[in-house]
Amino acid sequence: MQKISLDARVRKLMERATAARAGRSAETVYGGHEHTLRQTLIALRAGASLAEHENPGEATLVVLRGRVRLHSGDTTWEGMSGDLLIVPSARHSLEAVEDAAVLLSVTMAS
Repeated sequence: MQKISLDARVRKLMERATAARAGRSAETVYGGHEHTLRQTLIALRAGASLAEHENPGEATLVVLRGRVRLHSGDTTWEGMSGDLLIVPSARHSLEAVEDAAVLLSVTMAS
């Protein structure tokens, strides 16, 4: 068994995101290409975003800190600390309304 402190990792990623030109930083905490499930911590400075992209499989976002907006077409969902957002299977983007950290869980499509 392995234990990972998400709080500690979020603090480091927020420091990197604050210093990064793009205002974001990410780290895969579980999984990868050899696994079906991949979990990635993403930190975004307020105003930073992930541009519109395809969903590689089933996905959820848990907002660990701050506030984010998930956009897909004409629909927008807002999430704050403690919220679980179901990522649509359509093209979508994510923006930080305020400094934010999310845990993205993706089950890769076969």
